[in-house]
Amino acid sequence: MDDIHGKSLVMYFILFLCLVSLAGCDKYRIGVGIGDITGPAADINMMGYAKPGQDTHGIHLRLFSRTAIIEDLSGNRVCFVSSDIAMISQLLKLEVVKVLEQKYKGVYTINNVMLTSTHTHSGPAGFLQYILYIISSQGFIEQNFNAIRDGCRIRLLCFLQRDRYDYNTDKNMTVLKLTDSNGRGLGAISWFAVHATSMNNTNKLISGDNKGYASQLFEQDMNGGSLHGKGPFVALFPQSNEGDVSPNINGPFCLDTGLPCDAITSTCGGRNENCVASGPGSDMFESTKIIGYRQYAKAKELYNGADTQLSGKVQYIHQTINMSDVTIQFPDNTTGKTCAAAMGYSFAAGTTDGPGAFDFRQGDTSTSPFWNLVRNLIRTPSKQIIECQTPKPILFPTGEMKFPYLWEPSVLPTQIFRIGGLLIIAVPAEFTTMSGRRLRDAVKVAFDKHVPNSDVDVVIAGLANAYSSYVTTFEEYQIQRYEGASTLFGPYTLDAYIQQYSRLATSLAKGVSVDPGPAEPNLLSQQICLKPGVIYDGAPFGKRFGDVLADANDRYSPGDRVKVTFVSANPRNDVRAESTFLAIERLNATSSNWTLIATDANWETSRSHFTYNKPYKESYSSGRSIGSDILGTVRI
Repeated sequence: MDDIHGKSLVMYFILFLCLVSLAGCDKYRIGVGIGDITGPAADINMMGYAKPGQDTHGIHLRLFSRTAIIEDLSGNRVCFVSSDIAMISQLLKLEVVKVLEQKYKGVYTINNVMLTSTHTHSGPAGFLQYILYIISSQGFIEQNFNAIRDGCRIRLLCFLQRDRYDYNTDKNMTVLKLTDSNGRGLGAISWFAVHATSMNNTNKLISGDNKGYASQLFEQDMNGGSLHGKGPFVALFPQSNEGDVSPNINGPFCLDTGLPCDAITSTCGGRNENCVASGPGSDMFESTKIIGYRQYAKAKELYNGADTQLSGKVQYIHQTINMSDVTIQFPDNTTGKTCAAAMGYSFAAGTTDGPGAFDFRQGDTSTSPFWNLVRNLIRTPSKQIIECQTPKPILFPTGEMKFPYLWEPSVLPTQIFRIGGLLIIAVPAEFTTMSGRRLRDAVKVAFDKHVPNSDVDVVIAGLANAYSSYVTTFEEYQIQRYEGASTLFGPYTLDAYIQQYSRLATSLAKGVSVDPGPAEPNLLSQQICLKPGVIYDGAPFGKRFGDVLADANDRYSPGDRVKVTFVSANPRNDVRAESTFLAIERLNATSSNWTLIATDANWETSRSHFTYNKPYKESYSSGRSIGSDILGTVRI
C-alpha cells in the first residue's frame, strides 16, 4: 500500500469501456448509480472487529452503495455493485435480487447481479443471517439490514499474472473507465486489494474508511460542486484478494514497550492484546486520509491514461456449490476433500489490525484443555471434522452447529462476469494474496484454452454475494495464523474453489449453461434480535429537540473552528437515508440566499472542522481551517 502512490507497481491495467463504435470497440450501454446505505448511527456494534463496546456513536463518513450496469449489443447485461460495508450478506443478495426481480421483471436475476463490499470495519453490524457473524451485535438488526438493502440503487442510463512474484502483496490496481458516446466520464471501477481497517477498533464513528474516502475524493473531483453522493459521476473502489493485506504499513509493535511484536505469534510477552499495527499517519484519521488519497490518486492517474478499449460480448455465469462436501481431483490423480465448516483457535486471536483477547495466539496448532471444555459446553466437534480439519485445532465446529439456526454457511454462490476481455471473479470470502494469484492464474488458463488468442485480464471481486470468512493456500493453512484458522472448509478450500471457478470459466468460454446448484438458504424468518430499541428518548427539562444551546458566531476568521451545541434525539429513531443529520450552508452576501455546501457525508464535518478548499487536494493534516474566501456565516 505504501507504493501505490508512486511508480513502483509491478504492473497495472488500464481498461477503457467505450459506449460508441470505434476501431476495435463494440458498443455497450452503461448505467451508474449511487445510494445511501448508512445504518443506525448510535448503539449498534460495528461489523469487522467484533469488539464488545465498539458501538456506533456518530458519523465520520456516510456509507454508500455504488452500481455500474453494462449491456452489450445483444442485450446481455451485468450489474456490478460495490457497497461500503464489511462484507456482503448472503441474505442481502437474495433479498436485493428479489426486489429487483419484482421491479424489473426478467432483467435482473441471481445470475447477472454481483454484490461486493469494500470491507470497511466501521459500519453497523447485524445484517448477516448466520449466527457467528451477528453475535457481537446481539442478533439481527433489521433497521440496518433494511438501510443497506434499500440503498442498493440502480440508475439506468440508456496484473499481468507472473510466474514468480516480486512482492508479498499485490501492488496491481485495475481501473475500468466508463464514458458516454462523447467521452464524458460516467464512472470508474478501481479494484485494489487492501483491508479497509485504517480506522481501528477504538473508532465509534460510522465510516467508509480508506476506500470510502477514495470514492469521495474521486467523485468530488469529477462532480465539481455537487454534494457528496448526489453527483452524476460514480467511483467504485471494490475489494479484491485482501485477506492478508493491511493498510497499517508501519507494521505491528507492542503498545507497552514500542518493540516489534513476536513475528510468529503476533504477541507481546505471550499475549496478543498489545500487538497492534498502525500508520502511516499519526492517528487513524490521518492514516485513513493517506491510504484513501493514494488509492484515489493512482486510480485517477490510470483513468486519465486509459488507452486499452474493451470489446466483445457481455456474459455471466453463476452456480451455487456445497463447499462442505467437495471432492477435488488433482493433476496427479490423487483426491482431496473439503470439510464441514470450523473455526480454529487462532481465529480468536484476531489480527494485528484488531487483536483478540484471552490467551489465544497466532499460529496455534495445539488445543487447550480449558478452551476445549468451554467449547464442548456449546458443541463437541465430531471425530470426522477434527480429522478433516487437521492441523486446525477446532474452537467452534460451526458446520455442525445448527441451534437456534445455522452458524455459518455451507452452500455458497460462485460467479464470473465477462465484459469483453475482462473477467470478474466474485468470491464469497476473503482470499489471501497467494490464494487470489493462484485462482486468477487458473481461471485465465481455463478460459484461454477454449477461446484462442483471448488473452483476457482477470480480477477478483472479494467478499462478494455471500460471506464465508477466509481462504488461504494449503501451505498457509498449515501455519494456522488467523487467516488459516478462519478458512472454513479445511486445508483444500482453495483447491475446491480453483476447481469450481475453472469449470465455470470453461463453461463461460464455451458458451454453455451450468446447473444452478443447490438452493441458498434464506433465513430471514428465523432471525433473532436481543438488542432493544430506543427505550426512552426525551429532551432535558424545559427544552425541545432542536433547541440550540450554544450557537455559531456570526463570522469566523481563517483558522477558527465552528462549534454548535443543540438538543438531539437518538439517531436510531431515523437513519436519515439520502439525507443528513448535519447541514452546512453558506450565505451569499449579495443575494442573502443560503446554499447547502456540506452534510454529514463530508470528511470535513466529522472532526469539528470545515474547509472551502478542494478536499481532494493533497493534505495529510488531521484538521483544516475555514478558507479565506468566506463571505458570510456558517449556518447549522
